[in-house]
Amino acid sequence: MNEKKSLRAALNHRLRDDDPTAARVLAAECPSRAVLGHITSRWGVLVLIVLLERTHRFSQLRRAIGGVSEKMLAQTLDALAYDGLVLRVAQQVVPPHVEYSLTPLGREAATRLEVLVDWIETNFPLIQQAQESAHAANTATLKAA
Repeated sequence: MNEKKSLRAALNHRLRDDDPTAARVLAAECPSRAVLGHITSRWGVLVLIVLLERTHRFSQLRRAIGGVSEKMLAQTLDALAYDGLVLRVAQQVVPPHVEYSLTPLGREAATRLEVLVDWIETNFPLIQQAQESAHAANTATLKAA
C-alpha cells in the first residue's frame, strides 16, 4: 500500500522509527538537508517547475527562468541531477546539445512544489499587504526610538 503522508506525518513517523538509515531532515547532521536545500533553493524550485511542462535545453531553461545566471543554472541542474531529480541527456548531433527532463522522482517533487508556487501566486496580494504593514510598523518603531 503506497499511502501518501503529509510532510509532518512523515517526519513524525521517521523520528519515531529506529531505522538508522531513515532520513531525519530536522537533525542537523542529516544528509537529506542537502537535498532539501537543492530542491527548495531559489533556482531549484524554478527549474523543477519549468521542467514540469516538458523537456528543455539549457538555453531554453535560461530564457524561461528570468534572472538566473548561466553559472547558477548549471550548478542547480548538476545538483538536481546528482539527487536523481533531473535527467541530463547529451544529444549526439552537430552541434551537440543537452536536454534536461524530470525523472519520476523529480516529477513527484515538482508536482508538490507547484502547489506551493500556485499558493504564493494566488495569495501574493495578501502577502504584500502583510509586508507593507510590517514595514510601516518597523518604520514607526524606528521613528519613536
